[in-house]
Amino acid sequence: MTSPAADTVLEVQDLVTTFDTDAGRLTAVDGVSFTVRRGRTLGIVGESGCGKSVTALSIMRLLPQPMGRIERGRILFDGLDLTTLPPDKMHRIRGGRIGMIFQEPMTALNPVHSIGRQLSEVFLLHRTKDKTEAWNRGTAMLRKVGIPAPEVRMREYPHQLSGGMRQRVVIAMALACEPSVVIADEPTTALDVTIQAQILELMQSLQRDMGLAIVLITHDLGVIAETCNDVVVMYAGRVAESGPVKDIFDRPSHPYTRGLLDSIPVLENPRKTRLRVIEGMVPGLSDLPPGCRFQNRCSFRVDRCATQPPLEIAEPGHETACWRWRELPSR
Repeated sequence: MTSPAADTVLEVQDLVTTFDTDAGRLTAVDGVSFTVRRGRTLGIVGESGCGKSVTALSIMRLLPQPMGRIERGRILFDGLDLTTLPPDKMHRIRGGRIGMIFQEPMTALNPVHSIGRQLSEVFLLHRTKDKTEAWNRGTAMLRKVGIPAPEVRMREYPHQLSGGMRQRVVIAMALACEPSVVIADEPTTALDVTIQAQILELMQSLQRDMGLAIVLITHDLGVIAETCNDVVVMYAGRVAESGPVKDIFDRPSHPYTRGLLDSIPVLENPRKTRLRVIEGMVPGLSDLPPGCRFQNRCSFRVDRCATQPPLEIAEPGHETACWRWRELPSR
């Protein structure tokens, strides 16, 4: 039986990412750690502004320059620390061994180049120097992600495709070189519900076929429940809670996680039942409270919350950063 350590393909350890701004140096990701295992999907969930996308960009070494930097921590991919790799070696890993599906395909694709040219470029950079072979591989990849008439689509431009088709093209580009890990940053946000379901089903099918590890970034707990094995709940740049999806949904031990779960609409409720919400907003990076960053919105707050709680083990594999997690009432 393979051990979890041998199964690990990506490990983020104590990641701290900062940005230099007119207001000074601001910390967008503060001490984040998690592990991604082969063939499994890790979901990273939280409201906008919680540091999810910055975490993904840090892993890919795509932070805006020169203001963004990895201040501390390690990102271990198959034993390599990505934070120490020179740009040329990172360039070979990015797109080749780690793929990324971006949130908005219309901005991820170049509007002045055909689909075929953009998809072929991935193979030319990482797999072959033969343009005909790259074109044929691109056509095969479009067919694999379920795009009809791929030979025709290869010669079309992004604006000629629907939103769902464009997202399939971006998925094809991310998976073209059969990477070990794919990072999907809100891959279904701009799509309608029917297309969302098709895209998620496609990703799960390709994961089974290719043995991919997926990091799925989303604000939608419904997507997490349907597609993920493990979940990291982020708030204001820090990990609030992490663990297997079933444990987090059945026994959430952080007030923020509970708030997210309680805000999910329930079909059995009467029509006029008001949705429960988390009062307030995620604090800005220049206005972070001391201690627990959720304290200003938390109904369980006590004086001790002015000090940052450590991540504690609520049960095996399930960690939470709350002083009062043992006192929280059952849901």
